Amino acid sequence: MNTPRPDKPCPKCESPAGAPQPPRSDQGVGGASSRFPVLIVEDDPTSRLLLTAILRKAGHEVVAARDGLQAWELLQQPDAPRLALLDWMLPGLDGVELVRRVRAVPTDRPPYLIMLTTRSESGDIIEGLRTGADDYLVKPWDPGELLARLEVGCRLIDLQNRLAEKIRELEQALEQVRTLEGILPICSYCKKIRDDRNYWRQVEDYVASHSEARFSHGICPDCMSRHFPEFVGKHGKPPEENAS
Repeated sequence: MNTPRPDKPCPKCESPAGAPQPPRSDQGVGGASSRFPVLIVEDDPTSRLLLTAILRKAGHEVVAARDGLQAWELLQQPDAPRLALLDWMLPGLDGVELVRRVRAVPTDRPPYLIMLTTRSESGDIIEGLRTGADDYLVKPWDPGELLARLEVGCRLIDLQNRLAEKIRELEQALEQVRTLEGILPICSYCKKIRDDRNYWRQVEDYVASHSEARFSHGICPDCMSRHFPEFVGKHGKPPEENAS
């Protein structure tokens, strides 16, 4: 694997004094602060160890898989990481096929997948992205660039989460509207409405519990004449209305 090794770095790979360093765990790239668990899928133990150390230092929780089949099992779990770094060449199931399987699963919160590979030809990049990868990073990768690309994934996942929550709220509101649009069983005498739990409720109680509507009670002219005739003028209206 053409990946920097932490034990014996070559002189050309050593960071000179004053060179930009990867963000600390309390610093986000571009001001982002969200951190999500990351799945690392890498068959080389040294590369897997190095990726794990860099991501944990940046504040990410890390889940590691040594081959494509193990990664596929992890990604099918309900609490699977939403971010994944995938090597292209993997035993059992390569990275491209793993991406293809993940994208075949319908979901409103898809994971953000970054391919890591030594393949730098444009045809390989096109194949990886068309298969369903969100990003593509060629080895040997720079730690700062790797973390910056992960920050992009964090921002997109955060947007997905907020969008999914808004959709859920809209679906709940639509369900309430549909309830009010249906046929409501109402008593012919007292005008109470029977709800879905077979309880009879006042109209205002029922509507208020199924919508954002609120009621302001008053007295209509007919009820005024029936219940308070002494306050109704000669024209069947309250005195203040007759005066006008």
